[in-house]
Amino acid sequence: MRAFTIHLAVLQLVLLLSLVSPATSCAEQEKHALLQFLAGILGDGALTASWRHETDCCEWEGITCNGDGAVTEVSLASRGLEGRISPSLADITSLLHVNLSRNSFSGVLPPELMHSSGSIIVLDVSFNRLNGLLPELPYLFTTERPLQVLNISSNQFSSKFPSATWKVMKNLIVLNASNNSFTGHIPSSLCIGSPSLALLDLYHNQLNGDIPNTLGNCSKLKVLKAGNNHLSWILPVEIFHATPQKKTSLEYLSFPNNGLQGELDGAHMVKRSNLAILDLGGNQISGNIPQSIGHLKRLEEIHLGSNNMSGELPSSLGNCTNLKTIDLKINKFSGDLGKQFGCTAAVGQPFPWCNTTRDRSSESTPLPELGFQQLPWRDPTICNLTNLQGLDLSNNHLTGAIPVALENLHFLSRFNISNNDLEGPIPATGQLSMFQASSFDGKPKLSVSVLTNHCSSVKAATVSIISAKEYNMKVIFSVAFGLFFGIGVLYDQLVLFRYFG
Repeated sequence: MRAFTIHLAVLQLVLLLSLVSPATSCAEQEKHALLQFLAGILGDGALTASWRHETDCCEWEGITCNGDGAVTEVSLASRGLEGRISPSLADITSLLHVNLSRNSFSGVLPPELMHSSGSIIVLDVSFNRLNGLLPELPYLFTTERPLQVLNISSNQFSSKFPSATWKVMKNLIVLNASNNSFTGHIPSSLCIGSPSLALLDLYHNQLNGDIPNTLGNCSKLKVLKAGNNHLSWILPVEIFHATPQKKTSLEYLSFPNNGLQGELDGAHMVKRSNLAILDLGGNQISGNIPQSIGHLKRLEEIHLGSNNMSGELPSSLGNCTNLKTIDLKINKFSGDLGKQFGCTAAVGQPFPWCNTTRDRSSESTPLPELGFQQLPWRDPTICNLTNLQGLDLSNNHLTGAIPVALENLHFLSRFNISNNDLEGPIPATGQLSMFQASSFDGKPKLSVSVLTNHCSSVKAATVSIISAKEYNMKVIFSVAFGLFFGIGVLYDQLVLFRYFG
């Protein structure tokens, strides 16, 4: 018994010593690599005071180590750093995260960092002054790279956008190259080489050519942005295509201010059931808005302004009850505004269908058969859009009177129906009376009138106000959490989206 007590005491002493003993210091090789990186920095952001050779680099500012003393993270965002990025960081064999964003680094991005065969999974050098060529891997290179997140946005890259590189980026989840001057085409190999790609942002570059139809193979893609480029020709239907074998994840589709032509394919578009933001404004898209758009129940924003679209506005938009922004300005839409929105009463007239107790089951308006399964439907009307915050129908050929239902859109903060062929009274009370006269300008047939609210039974639901930028943050959080959690790596300080211009 006494011997057992002695052994127990010795064990307790060993455990106590292990708790109070210092953690393993970083390796000399890794310390040397960090000091080489520091030597290339002009304005060191006070790092020199912390990064001293005689101290443990695991205790240096901006450095994180694991329990074995291996450096796993270099996080130096927003430090006012200038100079060149040293390739010596690639010599740190256990390095997982590199965040050098929002500094003033210049010169080229070292190929050793982007093409590292080591352990780097997150590389964020956004908001710097990097320029020159983006490193391109040789076509014959086949070794897979571990990189999962690459953010090179808001720099000064002006080279041809790489194509062969992505063939070995099998683990890539996030690629943000927005706000640069990249030229060339969108690589057709992106989703083939990177099947886990969830976010692709190529906004504001100088890319040209067609949109590759292979992007339709990106079954995990949630955010696709390539606005403000020189893309042309027809928007491929594969972007909207989805099958039971290739379930769709796309939530944000944005190609504004390009040269896209063609018409919206309603039969394919409706299959993107998760779509929340659709932005194709500033192109040359023609045709009408298909009635099947009403099946996109999660749609929050639709931007189709400044195109060549025509026809009547689909009443089925009223079935998209999550809509917060409708931007259809500068097109050739025509027809009676009140009838198209299901608003049969004009301003100043009774609105009998606003009676919520009335049975309208026999008056539902079915969609035309489009070859896909019909979803539950109800009478579409703008009265359903109680979350609407922005409505721009200006510079079209709409006729009729201003629908009284618009008075009940209590969250409406941006409104413009100027330069149409509308007639009748301009609201003098209610929500519409809050807007400037310029919102109604352009036609002499409109006149000011004192109104009463005939749609009092329509209540505006309490909702959170979510802009496109805030929505991006929701998407990126879901991408980061849903896709990174399973691999057991902490992304606690990762900023996947800044967003992005």
